[in-house]
Amino acid sequence: MSNFVPKVPTSLRAHSFTSCMSKVSRFFLVTAHSHTVDLGLFILRVGTSLLMIPHGWSKLQKLSDKPVDFYNFLGLGPEMSLLLIVIAEFFCSIALILGIGTRAILIPLMIGMAVVAFMVHGADPLSEKEHAFLFLVPYIVLFITGPGKYSLDYFFMGKR
Repeated sequence: MSNFVPKVPTSLRAHSFTSCMSKVSRFFLVTAHSHTVDLGLFILRVGTSLLMIPHGWSKLQKLSDKPVDFYNFLGLGPEMSLLLIVIAEFFCSIALILGIGTRAILIPLMIGMAVVAFMVHGADPLSEKEHAFLFLVPYIVLFITGPGKYSLDYFFMGKR
């Protein structure tokens, strides 16, 4: 068996890298919308986070409990699952208020709410899942739109 490695022209490799970096930078790019849309995104970002922080805080206090009684996500164990949701609900919510790393910060928050809605309360009626959905929907909206002008993301990486 030979070790055949195709030769890729240097210009093609540079183009692929540039294209990839362009996509990454567009992911973090924050553009200004109209003043009212930016204000609405700010209120949505801060309001949703302020409502989530107490959930994360109560779970943060459970971290010292032994044994930990928590949902075992993907077989990681209840302690690790609790730690991951504390990071999402408490620390990511604080970062979301500031609007720093917004799209990246929203990923653990969306995963956490999807796990609650579809796995923890998967067999339960909608009334048990709706709390998770009420957080998941704004997280999806903010992931799509970005944090808006009133964020540290815009200050550091937005269009000027």
